[in-house]
Amino acid sequence: MVQVSMTVNGKAVSAHVEPRTLLVQFIREHLRLTGTHVGCDTSQCGACVVHIDGKAVKSCTTLAASCEGAQITTIEGLAHGGKLHPMQQAFQDNHGLQCGYCTPGMIMTAVDMVNRKGHQLDEATIRHELEGNICRCTGYHNIVKSVAQGAREMGGAK
Repeated sequence: MVQVSMTVNGKAVSAHVEPRTLLVQFIREHLRLTGTHVGCDTSQCGACVVHIDGKAVKSCTTLAASCEGAQITTIEGLAHGGKLHPMQQAFQDNHGLQCGYCTPGMIMTAVDMVNRKGHQLDEATIRHELEGNICRCTGYHNIVKSVAQGAREMGGAK
């Protein structure tokens, strides 16, 4: 067993885990934060995306022990004071989901995309940046609309 300590959604957490424990397992099983989903276990689908020190990372291929001292944000950590994050609200407004399984990873990827690329994103950029996230329900049209709206609103524009 190894001791891991990190900050998850602003709260300091620590636990003894097996050295091979994946971050997604730590988040879901030890912290009971089940918004981060396990889709493929091979880093292909993006359902498990979280932010580590502000950057989008697929948590299904990241060891929890490698996150010692890191700041982790999960989908549960985006909303504040009962108000959805602008990207979460945009997905709701534009029906950017169907079954919802991929949605947390899509949103976490989209927030990182905006932080890196800015608030005015064109469709080609959004589609390219989402290539590591798979949705099996939609044709991505409403997801792209959601990301574009969320990006504008993260920048303060409506």
